[in-house]
Amino acid sequence: MLQYLKRRWKYLTAKLSGSFEENADPKVQLEQAIREAHEQHRRLKEQAANVIANQKQTEMRLNRAIEDLEHVNANARQAVLMADDAATRGETDKATSYTRAAEQFANRLITLEQEIDSLKSLHFQATEAADQAKAAVSQNSTGLQQKLRERQKLLGQLDQAKMQEQVNSAMAILSEEVGQDVPTFNEVREKIEARYAKAKGMAELVESGVESRMLEIEEAAKNTEARARLAEIKSQLGIGAGESAAAELPEGEQA
Repeated sequence: MLQYLKRRWKYLTAKLSGSFEENADPKVQLEQAIREAHEQHRRLKEQAANVIANQKQTEMRLNRAIEDLEHVNANARQAVLMADDAATRGETDKATSYTRAAEQFANRLITLEQEIDSLKSLHFQATEAADQAKAAVSQNSTGLQQKLRERQKLLGQLDQAKMQEQVNSAMAILSEEVGQDVPTFNEVREKIEARYAKAKGMAELVESGVESRMLEIEEAAKNTEARARLAEIKSQLGIGAGESAAAELPEGEQA
């Protein structure tokens, strides 16, 4: 049961991660990546600063130890001279006291020399670490600048991709099915063309068929009847009698 739950959890995690990646805005993710790169560079600079600071502190300790060594060495030499001078004068107590002081200075010299050797080793290591830290910061800075330049390029490509996707979507609407309730452009065009072709076909049938001739005869009959009625009215009114007689004469006689 526990194994099943683990597998189920891993499956759900992978599914949610996949859904998130599919729906995430690339522009937002790009800005997040740039911010993370800036943050990493800031942390690297802080670490490098600590390494360099350690190198500087080690260097200051070494310089201070060298100065102390020179000072103690001078005191030790002075104590030896004073002890020798006291012994020459027969001042045994002073000579003994100066000799003990010289021995203490000598012990201090040994301790300082050991400390200086240790500090030199530490300083060498700290200097190498500081140089590596500086190189790492410089290299990371170059990489960050490269990412910033690439960001502008990627943003431009993203805008072009979005525009192309919109064009593709618009073209798909014109050429592909977008749903059962929404006809495509091609379907509407075919429907209109079919209707237009049918109407043209019917018109041709009407123009060349018997019905068309019957309508033409009826129209001619109506026109003849209208002219006869008009002539009758003119005759009753005594208008155009001469015109009617002239119309009945042959062309030769009219001349």
